[in-house]
Parts: sequence; C-alpha cells; structure tokens
Amino acid sequence: MSEKIATAPGLIERAGIEIIPESERTAKPRDLFWPWFAANVSVFGMSYGSFLLGFGISLWQATLVSIIGIVVSFALCGLIAVAGKRGSAPTMVLSRAAFGVQGQKLPGIVSWLTSIGWETSLAITAVLATGTILSELGWTTGDDTAVKIIATIVVAALIVGASVLGYHTIMKLQSVLTWLTGAMTVLFLILTFQHIDWGTAFSRPDGTVAQTIGALVMVMTGFGLGWINIAADWSRYQKRTASDGAIIGWNTIGGSVAPIILVFFGLLLAGSDETLLDAVGSDPIGALAVLLPAWALFPFLIVAILTLVSGAVLGIYSSGLTLLSLGIRIPRPAAAGVDGVILTAGTIFVVFFATSFIGPFQSFLITLGVPMASWAGILIADILRRRKDYDDEALFDSSGRYGAYDWTSIITMVVATVIGWGFVMNQIPDTPWNDWQGYFLDMFGWREDWGYANLGVLFALILSFLVAWFARAAKIQRQEA
Repeated sequence: MSEKIATAPGLIERAGIEIIPESERTAKPRDLFWPWFAANVSVFGMSYGSFLLGFGISLWQATLVSIIGIVVSFALCGLIAVAGKRGSAPTMVLSRAAFGVQGQKLPGIVSWLTSIGWETSLAITAVLATGTILSELGWTTGDDTAVKIIATIVVAALIVGASVLGYHTIMKLQSVLTWLTGAMTVLFLILTFQHIDWGTAFSRPDGTVAQTIGALVMVMTGFGLGWINIAADWSRYQKRTASDGAIIGWNTIGGSVAPIILVFFGLLLAGSDETLLDAVGSDPIGALAVLLPAWALFPFLIVAILTLVSGAVLGIYSSGLTLLSLGIRIPRPAAAGVDGVILTAGTIFVVFFATSFIGPFQSFLITLGVPMASWAGILIADILRRRKDYDDEALFDSSGRYGAYDWTSIITMVVATVIGWGFVMNQIPDTPWNDWQGYFLDMFGWREDWGYANLGVLFALILSFLVAWFARAAKIQRQEA
C-alpha cells in the first residue's frame, strides 16, 4: 500500500516520506534555482581556491577543473532530481526501485551519515568564522569560549528551526537569502579585489596529471556529489509533466553559477598570498574575512552565517527524510530535531576539541564519497533506463515489483566501494584512524604518483554505472512491462 497522505496546510510541513499528492505538486522547474543557488553562493566556496592550490597545481589548471567538476557534478544532481519529479518522493525512497525496499537501507545509512557530516561541517565553519570576525572587530579578547558556545547555539537553532518547518518555508527562505547573500558576496569581491596580485597568482607552476585529477575529484565531491543524495528531495513537488531537461538545467544552473565565480576568485586570492592559503585550512571563512575593512566585518559575518546555514538547512531537512526511510517511525519534524542534536554535538566536538578542520573534512569527503559515488552511478543508470513513472505502491511494499532486495545493485555497491577505497589515500594530518585506505595503490606501485588523485571516487562512480546499466537492463524492462 503506497503512502499517499495529503499534507495539511500550515506553518510546519507534515509530509514525510510519503508520495506527494498530485494537488500539491505545484512547483515549476525554475523554482529549483533558488535552493541550489542560495545553498552554494556561500563565501565558503572561495575557500576551495586554497584547497585546490594545495594539490600543487597552477591557477589555470585549478580554474579548468573547477568549471568541469562543478558543472558535471551538479548536472548529475539534476539527473537524480528527475527521479523526484517522476516519483514525488524523497531520494532515498525512490532509490528503492534500484536497491529493493529493504536493500535500500545500505545506501540509506551512508546517505544519512553523509548529510549529517555535511551539515555539521557547515555549522562548524559558521561558528569558527564568528569567533575570528568578532576578534578582528575587537569585540572579544583572550579566551573566546563563551562566544563560540553562543555561536554554536544560535547556528544550530537557525538550522534546526528552518528544517523543522519544512519544504515550503525553506523554499521561501532560500529565495530571500539568494538576493541578500548574492549582494553581500558581490560586495566582498569588490572590497577584496585589491588583494589580488595577478603576477604572483598566475606564476604558479603546473601540477602533474595526478595532482590535477585529485583536484577535480575534490571539486566534484565538495560540490555536486556532496548534494547528490538529496537532489530528488527538492523536486518531489514538481508536476509529473515537467520537462526532464528543465529539471536538470535549473539544478545545474542554480548549483553551478555562484561556485564557479567564487572558486575562481578564491584561487586569485589564495594564489596571491601564501599566508592566506595556509590560514584557510583551519578557519575557511574567518581567514577570508580579515581581508575586509572593519566596517564590513559584521555585515559579512551575518551574511556568511546565513549562507552556511542555508546549505546546512538543505542537509538536515533531507537527513531527516533519510532517517524516516530507514524505518524510524517518528514525525518528519521530530526526525529533523534528532539530526539537529547530532549536528550540535558534532559541532561542539570539532570547535572545542579537534585540532584541525580541513583534515577531518577532507577525510570525510574521501571516505563517504566513494560509496556515495557508487550509489549515484547505480541510481543514475536506473533513472536513465526507466521510461515510466515509479509504481507508488511498490516503493513501500517489499513484495511489490521492486522486491525486498536487488542483489545486483547491493553487490555492485559493496564491490565498487571496496575497489574505490583501495585507490584513495587518506594520509591526512589529524586523521590517523583512517589511513587504512589505498591498498591497491600500494599493490600497483601508484601511491607516490597517484596517491592524492583519489581515483577511487571516479572508479566507483563509473564502474557502478556501467555494471548497473548492463546488468539491470532486463530487470527494469520487466518491472515496467
């Protein structure tokens, strides 16, 4: 029996993982621009300039991989969003068509961990930026523990509050934030333009092919692939008659426009100043804020926090839906609240006890990026193979056409993940617990040249797509017959 439950209108969205009724599918493809733009216009995107140059590549190489990685990864998000239009359900419910109603719990757990990690990292960045900027203003001196505690509470409250209210509130919030944060970001670019040393920035030597590929993978996992597990959550209110091309296009444009500009500007700033390049690793937003005149710091802080909160809201809203898809029977607002508690605990740990930010963040991206890439490859193949809308009933019935377990998809994901982890290297400072990866690099003698290229993410994505495309073709045809 499908879960087509009409949601009562009101301040708080009541819809959980059930199919959105046709009467409520009133969104248009262009509406997708707002959440993706607002979530990715954050000045945090400029920090990737430092992250990319840290691979030892030149500015033109970093620019090229940024454009390719951002556009391609958000286009893949757009493909996943097509499933939301066809099925009017969250991403991890629609993924049951590829993995089985019960088998979907495997990628569901990975997805939940990924969303929790992303939203926590954004909250951490907001808290660290608050401490740095208030110190620059001279409003705090010495120990800023109290400031960080207050910032943690405020940031967590904003994120959880918006997530509990749900889809309609978030869409309205994102449309407002788009204009506010976009304007402040343009102001930041103008005020910091003088810090660019064009000669120094463009004088950086070229990196190797391996270093360039490593930077490309980081861009893809840090942008589109970091959101891919929630892409259909924001298209499930689209009409079933909406154009697939329009869904993909607005996702890609909304997610890509701001990051391409921001990363390029971040490359110019980081390439001009080695001190800034190093400082971004421990406090991404705060390091950029010190370039501003004093009068602009507080407005910058407010907008920086709002942009980070904007991204985190998407994550925690979707992580709550994922939690429900795993079989947790609580209302959607309560699920968002549970994830909010976890977010707050993770933020407190990193802000007050961890010695580095960028190390754990990169380690997180690499480790969960591999199984998420494998899942994405399988689901994209499933979406491209299908020609009809999903069977609403079967998405919630283990005895329906999608079955309880799709062992082809499950085994493919496990094998591709094991292979992928063997081709990524995680020897990152402050993460010794995660140095077990890269075993195939040693076997083939590739560690020195290709260790930091993170080939495993690309291998997992492409291998999973190819296996699912060919091995599941006949099964999908039978399901749709």
